[in-house]
Amino acid sequence: MAAKQTNVLFVIDAPPELRRHLERQLDDAPQIKLLFPRKPEEAHFIKLAPDADVIVGWRVSAEVLAAAEKLKLYVFGGVGAQSILQLIKDENQARGSRGAQPITLVKCVANTYATAQHAVALLLALANKITLHHNWMAEGRWRRGDDFAQSLTLRGLNIGLLGYGDVNRKVHRFLAGFDLRFAILRRQRHRETEWLPTLADTFSVDQLPKFLDSIDVLFVGVPLTSKTTGLIGAAELGQLGSRGLLINVARGGVVDEAALYAALRSGTIAGAAIDVWYDYRPTPDKKQRKSPYRPEHPFHELDNVVLSPHRAASPVFSLERWNEVAEHLRRFAASQEAQQVIDLAREY
Repeated sequence: MAAKQTNVLFVIDAPPELRRHLERQLDDAPQIKLLFPRKPEEAHFIKLAPDADVIVGWRVSAEVLAAAEKLKLYVFGGVGAQSILQLIKDENQARGSRGAQPITLVKCVANTYATAQHAVALLLALANKITLHHNWMAEGRWRRGDDFAQSLTLRGLNIGLLGYGDVNRKVHRFLAGFDLRFAILRRQRHRETEWLPTLADTFSVDQLPKFLDSIDVLFVGVPLTSKTTGLIGAAELGQLGSRGLLINVARGGVVDEAALYAALRSGTIAGAAIDVWYDYRPTPDKKQRKSPYRPEHPFHELDNVVLSPHRAASPVFSLERWNEVAEHLRRFAASQEAQQVIDLAREY
């Protein structure tokens, strides 16, 4: 008996090279039909949605989900699916009221290598004052800041990993050769079967103050949930201390915006490197400049900050990264099973 066809709708602007790559990757699964809209626009998504058993993408509208009555699986292209969690919850609640099958939401972790690499790069740029010296050289000011913008030697520092998911585990591995000490704060403090690249002190969630007191550099790597929103505020930044550095590649809302700006401006902490922000649809100013933070928090005016426009997962359309999507589709089409399932109640 022929395998049942599985229709997969891509709600992204997929380059032709990516389309061809996915078709080659799934050449051994003829029952999988890939649906690429003629244009990556809402009307085209809605037109194709009723045929979709699976949707692949990032953001999606409630209208597309409602139109996709056959939808069983949503493959999110990264790990931070907060942008669609509530939409999936709402749609599943509507489905439950009429006895329909809920949507399973899964994540992709292939981008976490690039994200961890970027996190480490941000730390090195911050510690070595790369941005300051680059800007001064571009302005023709030779060795201007050598007296007060000296590099910070990492040797012997205590690195704090807030959360120990796919990103921070790789950060730990990448930094293992730097002669550092590590501390991990995680929901599950003890996991005996997990190999650590170097020894680390471990802390439970209720030990956040003790954890912060023990570290010099904080890598924020937890998902944004109702429990982690504002997790790092003024008190926590004060505990990190005047020599402390903060690297955030998770979500902006985990760190209180006003508290972070105040801490950087006052010297409560030494510096921060930020790849995730607070307003992803900023209103242009009179000069058509867009800033993903509030006007009262001009992070770009500070000299102890490295700014990054949420690009840690670059390159988004790396073909190797999309092999994981192909594997999700192959597995689901063959067995209706899913891996890397996001727990909607836990929000990650």
